[in-house]
Amino acid sequence: MTVPSTMRGVVLTGHGGLDKLDYREDLPVPAPGPDEVLIEVAACGMNNTDINTRTGWYSKEVTGATGVGVADADDDGSWGGGLAFPRVQGADPAGRIVAVGSGVSGKRVGERVIVDSWLRDPGGDLEKARYLGSELDGGYAEYVVVPSASATAIDTDLTDVELASFSCSYSTAEHMLHRAGVSAGQWVLVTGASGGVGSGLVQLAKRRGASVVAIAGEGKLDAVSAFGADVVIARQEPDVAAAVRDAVGRVDVFADVVGGTNFAPLLELVKRGGHYTTAGAIAGPIVDLDLRTLYLNDLTLHGATVLPPVVFANLVGYIERGEIRPVVGASYPLREIAEAQTAFMEKQHVGAIVMEVAR
Repeated sequence: MTVPSTMRGVVLTGHGGLDKLDYREDLPVPAPGPDEVLIEVAACGMNNTDINTRTGWYSKEVTGATGVGVADADDDGSWGGGLAFPRVQGADPAGRIVAVGSGVSGKRVGERVIVDSWLRDPGGDLEKARYLGSELDGGYAEYVVVPSASATAIDTDLTDVELASFSCSYSTAEHMLHRAGVSAGQWVLVTGASGGVGSGLVQLAKRRGASVVAIAGEGKLDAVSAFGADVVIARQEPDVAAAVRDAVGRVDVFADVVGGTNFAPLLELVKRGGHYTTAGAIAGPIVDLDLRTLYLNDLTLHGATVLPPVVFANLVGYIERGEIRPVVGASYPLREIAEAQTAFMEKQHVGAIVMEVAR
């Protein structure tokens, strides 16, 4: 096919409010270099990383919930540094390969793909990992260039919008469970269970044969039960930890994307020898940790960010075999990025919010 020279897209022009999102129709289409492919993007999922990067929430100056940030965060404002403006965000593009660089077989043209958002150092140095839409341009545009190894062909009847809901959220969830070694017969406690990562955690833990006690907003409990959660607890409970303890006793794994004030009492519910695993802090990153809880209970704490390639490869297999299902709360055309991020921050949706990129 003929690839145009310009494209529609949204560029982030700096840290700050929604006014830093600039919808353009004259962005240059990138060209694939050696070992790279050019993807025509059909849809791209939205994640907390998009909001956190825009607001500068990753800066150590910020101690509050997501959505709060600092406009002068400079290099401290992205997850790993190295962010330069303007930047096309979007970690979850789904689409088709339309051109390839040298070293890539032309047979890849036409493949339907989703993208592993983590671009890893070939030598395995985690310090050199880069993230799509943060350290290099992502999928909030009609075309995106990624390494050929990061674009995974997929065979599924899911729509583009459904497919774009998986990459970041569900690979993050699978990485959290992978690090904690979740297995059949265990009880897993999931916070933020109605969101993109949370809905993934519930489904993926159930896929492993574990039982799930999930915490979510009062009006979303039926939806979380439909994902497969065995027990659901409203986060509005006066004592959430007591409600969890009364329902299931103690748990083997605490999978947390919320943090905040419930961190400490919920950590007390993890059994001796159990695991805490996290990839977010929606309610705030600064928490109280009693070191006696950690060492007297022989707990292991896991941070889950740069996932090993096998995690994404496994996820693609789960999707193709229909072992997990997409949960899309809403989708928006690309030019409505500000409205979409507003809805995302209001947290009234269940599952993912996805940007529709294709014309």
